[in-house]
Amino acid sequence: MVDHQQPQQQPPWEQIGSSFVHHYYKMFDTDRGQLASLYIDLSCLSFEGHQFQGKKAIMDKLNSLPFTKIEHIITAQDHQPTLDQCIASMVVGQLKLLTEPGGPSNCVISVYLQADNDHIMGFHQCFILKHIGDAWVCTNDMFRLAIHNFG
Repeated sequence: MVDHQQPQQQPPWEQIGSSFVHHYYKMFDTDRGQLASLYIDLSCLSFEGHQFQGKKAIMDKLNSLPFTKIEHIITAQDHQPTLDQCIASMVVGQLKLLTEPGGPSNCVISVYLQADNDHIMGFHQCFILKHIGDAWVCTNDMFRLAIHNFG
């Protein structure tokens, strides 16, 4: 028996969330400075437990990360509409640090990668997206490396 049903179209929050995630990591991996266009002055970032509020503080943190080349590999993403017409996005993936000879290795990510003698580290990231004007922006961003501490 052949199923002739039409493929079901993704809900709009799935399309918007997936597009945002793809765009965010493409910009992060190629030119981190351009991420400023995705935040607003009221945006908040939690990065490994440290809090940053406002576009400038967030960009200062992201631009201070001492690696120059990194690749995000998305393994799963989920998106949901919120009651206040925003979109909650959860991303699980892997970071691949692309080391350069003689490059800096003093950031939290590269320290963990070197300690594990591996070049791939898991991560989790959550975004709250809000439609402002004619664009979707990130109002909240939470990032954690997927480090298991069983001690």
